Amino acid sequence: MKRRRNQTDAFVGRIEGLRFPNTFNPYAEICSVHDRPNAAVVRRENLRRVVRAALENGVESVWIARDLGYRGGRRTGLALTDEFHLVAHAKLLRSGPLERATNGPPVIERTALVIWRMLQLLNAPVFLWNVFPLHPHEPEDPLTNRNHSRAERTACQPLLLWVLQHLNPKKVVAIGRDAKLALDDINANATAVRHPSYGGQNDFVRDIATLYGLSSPRVADDQQQSMF
Repeated sequence: MKRRRNQTDAFVGRIEGLRFPNTFNPYAEICSVHDRPNAAVVRRENLRRVVRAALENGVESVWIARDLGYRGGRRTGLALTDEFHLVAHAKLLRSGPLERATNGPPVIERTALVIWRMLQLLNAPVFLWNVFPLHPHEPEDPLTNRNHSRAERTACQPLLLWVLQHLNPKKVVAIGRDAKLALDDINANATAVRHPSYGGQNDFVRDIATLYGLSSPRVADDQQQSMF
């Protein structure tokens, strides 16, 4: 137990110390627009709890996407998880309570909505991660999303390797082309699925349903768009 706690603390500490231009590190920085004064502490604790739970309880799969989004992980500190799904995330990994770090009403992220719909159908422990574990944004426009650079991805490869080696999942799922390329770079055996953004919701649902043998409903673009 103590060893896993130390491993978790060291891992979170490495991420807390990351700095790159035009990125927001939610484990070390405070957003002047949305965050509570202790937001970075809350997000570090959220990440610490889910990593420790995954190490202690084990996971069936690891799902890996690209990077944190400004409506999701920038606010929660958790990959592919918006504020509406903090309770579901805690239940999935038996992590204990996960807290909000922001002011105002909770925000829905479209990608997280589709991801969590399938996770709740799957009902198995899945750890969520990103190739680049911070929020990259456009210069002088922090509430935007951009794709991380190859240099940023390379710098964070040891963290990605740590996740796969320590959790040792049965399945590794690459959500989107960028995640698959990053996993190929480290010779990880991953199954690629379509990313649910940019009209890919139905393809993502179909891909996950096929991979896990689920009977899945169609996620219509117009139904998702009506929520925003």
